[in-house]
Amino acid sequence: MARMTGYAVACYDKPGPEAAQIRDEKMAEHLAHIETTLDKLWIAGPLFGDAGVIGSLLIYKAETPEEARALAMADPYGQAGIWERVEVSRFVGAAGDWVGGKTW
Repeated sequence: MARMTGYAVACYDKPGPEAAQIRDEKMAEHLAHIETTLDKLWIAGPLFGDAGVIGSLLIYKAETPEEARALAMADPYGQAGIWERVEVSRFVGAAGDWVGGKTW
């Protein structure tokens, strides 16, 4: 079985109530945007800390880290500037239910 390769984009919200408020206000736009990029996504969802949502994780079927970053920054959350830090890393799906077991 071939390994799934793409890019994981971890987007961490700015601290404080303002980012949380903007996240709530932009939720419908964010979800609509996600629907338009489903063909480029393996998985996406919120990241949680002890006090609630702290950011977003998006794993894209992208060819380059620049493409993955551009996809994330086109999101209404990225456009609204709620993310303090965006980390892009190459991702290889090697084992688990998602890849049908193991890839070796």
